[in-house]
Amino acid sequence: MELTGKIIAEFNERGGVSSRTGNEWKAKSYVIEVPGDYPRKCVFDVFGADRLQAFNIQIGETLTVHFDIDAHEYNGRWFNDIRAFRIDRGQAAPTATTDAAPVAPTAAPAPQAVSEAPAPQAEAAPTIPFEAPSATDDLPF
Repeated sequence: MELTGKIIAEFNERGGVSSRTGNEWKAKSYVIEVPGDYPRKCVFDVFGADRLQAFNIQIGETLTVHFDIDAHEYNGRWFNDIRAFRIDRGQAAPTATTDAAPVAPTAAPAPQAVSEAPAPQAEAAPTIPFEAPSATDDLPF
């Protein structure tokens, strides 16, 4: 998935040592705002010292963030992980590709040739006679 928008906030870098592998890790969270009539915001993480250095994300930049979404369970509660795996800079028009609506074409359709034969008449729908409600009918509709 991907979002294009402006980076409006960043959080402090986190780090530690994995209890499972014993390797050191680093991560940092950012907030991206996707423009539109109702701007949306999304918090995503960049995981790994190499990616943090390579991406070098700055507040105010307009970026396209490619990310994976996953969930994990901890103590009976579920949490979402949104991790960026690629950053593209220099996008011309910020858009959200996850749910963007298709754009209608602006060119007028080509005119159709008019035939001399009359158009077929559509059949009229059958009419249902109206029945006045009876005194014993207590339904509100």
